[in-house]
Amino acid sequence: MISAAVVAAVVGFIPAAAQAASPSTAPGTGASATTPAAEAGKGAPSAGASARSAEDTAAEKAARDAVAKDIAAGNAEAAKAKDGARSAAPGASGTSGTPAGSAEQPYFQVSTGQSNRNAHGMGMAVGVSTDLTQGVVTYQVDWGDGSTSSDIGLLSEVRFLNHTFAEVGSHKVTVTATEAISKLTALTVFEQVVDGSEFTPHSPTRLLDTRDGTGAPAAGAVAPYATARVKIAGNGDIPAGVTSVALNITATNTAVDGHVIAYASGTKQPTTSNVNFTAGQTVPTLAIVPVGADGYVELANRSGSPVDLLADVTGWFSKSAANGYTSVKPSRIADTREGRGTAQGQVAGQSSFALQVAGQGGLPAQGVAAVALNVTVTDPKGPGHLTVSPSGLQPSATSNLNFTTGQTVANAVIVPVGPDGRISVRNGAWGAADVIVDVTGYYSADGKAAYLPEEPRRLYDSRPWGPLSGRNFDREGVWTSGRALEALVLNTTVTNPQGSGHLAVAPEPGNLGGARPTPPDSSVLNWTKGATVSNLVQADFRNVEYVDIWNLGWEPTDLIVDLVGMYDRS
Repeated sequence: MISAAVVAAVVGFIPAAAQAASPSTAPGTGASATTPAAEAGKGAPSAGASARSAEDTAAEKAARDAVAKDIAAGNAEAAKAKDGARSAAPGASGTSGTPAGSAEQPYFQVSTGQSNRNAHGMGMAVGVSTDLTQGVVTYQVDWGDGSTSSDIGLLSEVRFLNHTFAEVGSHKVTVTATEAISKLTALTVFEQVVDGSEFTPHSPTRLLDTRDGTGAPAAGAVAPYATARVKIAGNGDIPAGVTSVALNITATNTAVDGHVIAYASGTKQPTTSNVNFTAGQTVPTLAIVPVGADGYVELANRSGSPVDLLADVTGWFSKSAANGYTSVKPSRIADTREGRGTAQGQVAGQSSFALQVAGQGGLPAQGVAAVALNVTVTDPKGPGHLTVSPSGLQPSATSNLNFTTGQTVANAVIVPVGPDGRISVRNGAWGAADVIVDVTGYYSADGKAAYLPEEPRRLYDSRPWGPLSGRNFDREGVWTSGRALEALVLNTTVTNPQGSGHLAVAPEPGNLGGARPTPPDSSVLNWTKGATVSNLVQADFRNVEYVDIWNLGWEPTDLIVDLVGMYDRS
């Protein structure tokens, strides 16, 4: 609040004759802590805003610098107008007139500088350009989402306010500045688009198949260390402006070991990986990939031999209100080996079963637009593939995971949910197979967490230090930067395993008191001795500091963990 001393100092103040105002207080500076001005700088904003923090973040500093620059420019214009008024006075050469900034009409203009913070939030620096020499300014802010707030400070101050919008997207922000004594008022209006993106599900659709030329200039495998471009924005009913895309990427007709990297067109190729394969394998992996400014993503073949690549879309993210993400405790909702969620017994070749997901595994009974799953095939009697689709539709020509006889293989799946709350799981092989489905989260209009892509970075790589021992776990955390994180999006890779096993991921509760956490009964990937296997994991990170990644095999294995994004509620 502004102190009584400061208010008294400006009572009875009459705007002075036009003269150049001193530059406004520089960002990060102000009156000393013992002056009334310092007390004014502590002004307590109303709900939805906060006074500036003790240490400016880089974004806040940039916003303050932008305001200071505008104020300096405005003051220069005011001084120029004042000089023009003087030169136009009777007895002076030039044209008569009373431009803005003259004694009759003091110059007063509000400036803003904006910075995005977290998924739903923004910060805003505000200040005024004026030829008044002292005064108190009240700032009224309409955030464009039904909420308002206010702040107050001296003319010389650059104030900073924070706000969190309930929804992502574009918001019309209106700022009105009023000087307390002169009653001068200025207004500015601007559109603010926050950083978070929400999800729109899409029936599984093939966007790229280099085998037949779908989505490519011509049929033909991707050359060694070359890339394939996949058109996302504007492809079919996918709109322009999408920020990220959920793609199931498959490498097939592989002749040597290698991996695939998926990344936004026009950006530097990461050193992380999305799909890992060995000679002769057909391997699919789900990836959430940022989309380049030109609407494309790139798939890089990081091997010494040509490889065919397939890409199937299951949804996209955009900076507009759609479906937010909600994590749930990893839970098994189907297992044909024991009759959980469906009939007991292997799924016959060329047949499907319906699976109820709404109302199961911590999901609500209504409003689920899409579900995040980990799907596993085990003990298949022949080679083939599995396709997961919304109920009520014919199974698409896409695939979610591929397998060989006797192989146990898992893959993350994001799939729209049918109107009846169900999905359909089809065994596209000729032989029977067991199917396991674990749910990890869902997308809905009521979901509070929006997606923030990260430049892929490696959180953990055991290879320089030694493998992760059997029945042991790696504990990983991230700096939240004040975010209220719902989930981390990780790409996990197991390599050089000394035996068979499976990987499980779970949040670590904060009340263990040093006790060893209990591993979950779900899984995210399976491996056999010597294999290299990767999978996407949307790891629950609600109200915890760490996520535990368990080697639930009995033999050591190397583990690699890459962070590719996060879901944020703030």
